[in-house]
Amino acid sequence: MRETLKKLRFYTDLTERRLPILHLFFILRLYVKQTNKLLFTKRRMMNMKKFTCLGLSMVLAFGLLAGCGSSNSGSSDSGTQSNAPAQQETTELSGTITANGSTSMEKVIQILEEQFMIDNPGVKASYDPTGSGTGIEAAKNGTADIGLASRALKDEETAAGLKGTNVALDGIAVIVNADSKVEDLTVEQIAQVFTGEIADWSELGGDAGAIACIGREGGSGTRDGFESITGTEGACVLSQELTSTGAVIEAVKNNPQAIGYASLSAVEGKEGIKAITVGGVPCTEETVLDGSYQIQRPFVMVTRESEALNPAAQAFFDWAVSADAADLIRQAGACPWPETGEQ
Repeated sequence: MRETLKKLRFYTDLTERRLPILHLFFILRLYVKQTNKLLFTKRRMMNMKKFTCLGLSMVLAFGLLAGCGSSNSGSSDSGTQSNAPAQQETTELSGTITANGSTSMEKVIQILEEQFMIDNPGVKASYDPTGSGTGIEAAKNGTADIGLASRALKDEETAAGLKGTNVALDGIAVIVNADSKVEDLTVEQIAQVFTGEIADWSELGGDAGAIACIGREGGSGTRDGFESITGTEGACVLSQELTSTGAVIEAVKNNPQAIGYASLSAVEGKEGIKAITVGGVPCTEETVLDGSYQIQRPFVMVTRESEALNPAAQAFFDWAVSADAADLIRQAGACPWPETGEQ
């Protein structure tokens, strides 16, 4: 462009010096040519700008589309991920478990239910300590999912459609006041005491004084187990009939002349009482398991044979009779059943 302007100035100077008309024509022709060239260059640049704008617009459009696609994909992934917890929640165990029965099984059933609810927060479990007879009836009439009995089921109970599953073994400890001098009795002597044949402690090596026999109410699994083993069914002469294991322990603690019976799991660690040996054998987990301690019975979960448990109750039942619950049963003072089985 500079060269062209120089040429134009040169020819203009020539014109001012009154050059011939031919020269002037040449100057005009050169001017028009340069002007057209400038206009062509300008149009081309404008066209390039248009194409550049168009290209940028297309790139932007593709970018937006890609962004939307990514967003949709992200939303889909997010939706899938958010559904995962929902699916997990729907498979989480939930529901209620109702247990009713043996007061001797209180420690065992409570420690099992508490742990099961910790492991399964959606489950609510309850236990009503009413006694074995009431627990068996509750299982029969459907007012409880699981009945609890501290004795084996009787023939008439299984004939009524009930099923008993052993969850643990429990020794029935024979207890006296902590100040008693008596340390050991045979099964025969225990039977004589509870039927009134032996009525004074002096006959057994203790201080003179009338023996006060403390027992459980009719329908108690502990009473049933104790009387069936000692052969005293329907023949016991009791100073007090109490409705719970804890009440028996408290009565013996408060009476120096008393004798009673209670679950091993309830007796351990109690002050004011002591468990005597039976035939020279102490009541312990080891002697219960090896059978050397004679006064023992099963802890039984009672269900209806023809009716399935709800999912939560079934899961609890299966876990309670498995090896996974054995340590908890020991912590409660009972002996895990060596091998789960029916009555």
